[in-house]
Amino acid sequence: MLNKIKRLIDLFKNMGIRYVAFRVHYMVSSKLGFHKKKFPTSPNFKTFITLKDWRTNTPIFFFDGKEHISLTPTKNKNLETRFRENKQGIFTFFSSKKHDLGTAYDWIVNPATGYRYDITKHWSDIVDLSKEAGDIKYVWEKARFSYLYDIIRHDYHNNSDQAAFVFSEIEDFIKHNPINLGPNYKCSQEISLRILNWTFALYYYKNSNFLTEKRFDIILNSIYWQLHHVYHNINFSRIAVRNNHAITETLMLYLSGLLFPFIPETKKWSKAGKKWFEQEVDYQIYDDGTFLQFSMNYHRVAVQLLTWGIQLSKLHQDTFSDAVYDKAKKSLVFLEASQDPVSKQLPNYGSNDGALFFKLTDDDYRNYQSQLDDLRAVLFGTVRQGSESQGWYGLHDSKIDATREEGIFSFRESGYQIIQESDVKTFLRCGAYKDRPFQADNLHLDVWANGINYLWDLGSYLYNTDSKTLNSFVGTPGHNTVSVNEENQMLKGNRFIWYNWINQAQSTVKEEDDRYVFKGSIVGFKHIGKRKHTRTVTKFKGKLEWHIEDEIDPLGTDTMIQYWNVNPDVADQIEIKAFSLDKELMKKEDTLWYSGYYGVKTPSLQTSFETTFPKIKTTITILT
Repeated sequence: MLNKIKRLIDLFKNMGIRYVAFRVHYMVSSKLGFHKKKFPTSPNFKTFITLKDWRTNTPIFFFDGKEHISLTPTKNKNLETRFRENKQGIFTFFSSKKHDLGTAYDWIVNPATGYRYDITKHWSDIVDLSKEAGDIKYVWEKARFSYLYDIIRHDYHNNSDQAAFVFSEIEDFIKHNPINLGPNYKCSQEISLRILNWTFALYYYKNSNFLTEKRFDIILNSIYWQLHHVYHNINFSRIAVRNNHAITETLMLYLSGLLFPFIPETKKWSKAGKKWFEQEVDYQIYDDGTFLQFSMNYHRVAVQLLTWGIQLSKLHQDTFSDAVYDKAKKSLVFLEASQDPVSKQLPNYGSNDGALFFKLTDDDYRNYQSQLDDLRAVLFGTVRQGSESQGWYGLHDSKIDATREEGIFSFRESGYQIIQESDVKTFLRCGAYKDRPFQADNLHLDVWANGINYLWDLGSYLYNTDSKTLNSFVGTPGHNTVSVNEENQMLKGNRFIWYNWINQAQSTVKEEDDRYVFKGSIVGFKHIGKRKHTRTVTKFKGKLEWHIEDEIDPLGTDTMIQYWNVNPDVADQIEIKAFSLDKELMKKEDTLWYSGYYGVKTPSLQTSFETTFPKIKTTITILT
């Protein structure tokens, strides 16, 4: 009981009274049925504008119908394959794994578990965490309609017309998912993405004969009630969640007034949405350009949303507060510093759910180049030659300087320290938390050379899985750092909750004649007695060699364990030796799992060393 009280106090301290009060109020409101009154399930059917009037006076978008897109059509076998699979009911989930849903999919069955949600239940009665149901993201994935970009791109590059298929898919969703019923109304971010993706399709097929008056009315009525849902549930994401969900939803509300001005309420929704979007961007992107979720992929989510927001506001001759542009520019600096210059990938660092909302190229999901280029283009007006995605955003080709800077990149607010030498990257993080952590990964070291990630972060795998599997990914052993008695640096709670946040951390990197030297320290392991972990990393210039010193103070009679998660494809090219009291430690090797894509895991090699002495000195060498 005492431990529970301590954890509640810690949660209250970390998350704040506003969060706790809102969560309690929200839960009580749901139990009392208030949400069912606020979000009706059989609302009146609404019409707003005739199809003819909309076509005649269409609000400005990235393009005005497929006839006004200026791209060079290119045949692409991978795109052709995905298109054919989509038509057969086979969809790629989370940018990685294919699922055969069939051509008569009902939108509410989890393909990973076979569980069928009750479509007669109000969304507030749907449980999004259930062992029986499995991960609800498997139901949401198709329902966000990101696969439409493959269909539309295939149409354009092959001069075909899949308007009938696209509109039948949208109609089928509307038919099988009544307003505010079932799992697909549980998350307002998913609703917002669905509207954005439907809007992209509406504009592309604007002049299609398959877009009939009846279909147009049905789609707009659904969009209206989905917007209504987002607006009236916005405080959940702005207070209880406060991450990329809030940026997505507030942006959707702002864009509702630009793209659907004929809906009377959007004037109010858009004004509020713009204010909230500006607040969320300014809060969630720190002053050093890093992101409050400590996740490369979720930072890319923010980059994609900023691209939509800034470009559409520009086209509508509107502007945001200065903070939005400032934080967007700083985001580019951070993400480009983190990017491997060869593979164009970033470290698999932080929560990674496979989200790539608007896939407008055939680049692999782990390649961030086009999304970073797109944001740079809308900010500075310079685009990369041959970039397909920028063509879809209505941007024109011109050559940009693609040179990369080298040296030290220090992002002190979040504690990221990066050393870039030609094609060799040394990536570390040593930071305190003022926002919710996802992983216990402080002082993690990521090593890249010549486009290969030699020492890596094991990833996320699934958010809804058993605690042992979850801990192997998000816990301290899933990272290249140190543990005491196999414990995590912080105490793991349920779902996304951690207790005993690390709030003391500091780090520096300095350049010397022949080396770079990182030194960082954290105070963690409070649940087993407060311990200070200090790590020094020396990277020798021009050599694929790193010297690491780890110290735990106090260690007492406990055991220090040092973990190194090694890419098994190049395990024979990396040598790791550890010493304690000048004696070489025995190497322990285990096979764990690595997840580069959500829901997919492959074998990974873990090398670890143990000692009851408080210091370990390690040498890592990449053999060439």
